Amino acid sequence: MSGGVDSSVAAGLLKQQGHEVIGVFMRHGLGLPEMCPADSSATADPAAAVPKQGCCSAADAEDARRVADRLDIPFYAIDFQAGFQRITDYFVDQYLAGRTPNPCIVCNQWLKFGKLFEYADSVSAEAVATGHYARIRRDGAGQLWLCRAVDADKDQSYA
Repeated sequence: MSGGVDSSVAAGLLKQQGHEVIGVFMRHGLGLPEMCPADSSATADPAAAVPKQGCCSAADAEDARRVADRLDIPFYAIDFQAGFQRITDYFVDQYLAGRTPNPCIVCNQWLKFGKLFEYADSVSAEAVATGHYARIRRDGAGQLWLCRAVDADKDQSYA
């Protein structure tokens, strides 16, 4: 659970359907978020500083925990700090090479759909639901396929 709407709704729907659901949050272990002024004026009061928004923040974890509490499901924050350092290194290397990296895509590949699935296996989970907007189809042989969403404007199958 990211703390956002998509994963929260997915957890709620699965629980409503009778599945045993647990919430898992990927902690990346970074320190406190950088602060920025509440407005862009040079005379902004430093006391009015607010944290920058980003993924996997402490606020996101607290949001996810509150949703899990409301859904009455167990909640775990898993430490992925070592893996996240690899993503940070990738981002810096790509940026310095003049490319425009997308750390979220790499995080999805290396952590969310890598380490998170390893964790799911370790607790004998039958499935992992992320809340990404896509379709799953089963062919005649029973093979499952991840497909683009019905609404191409909302498709998240790339993740």
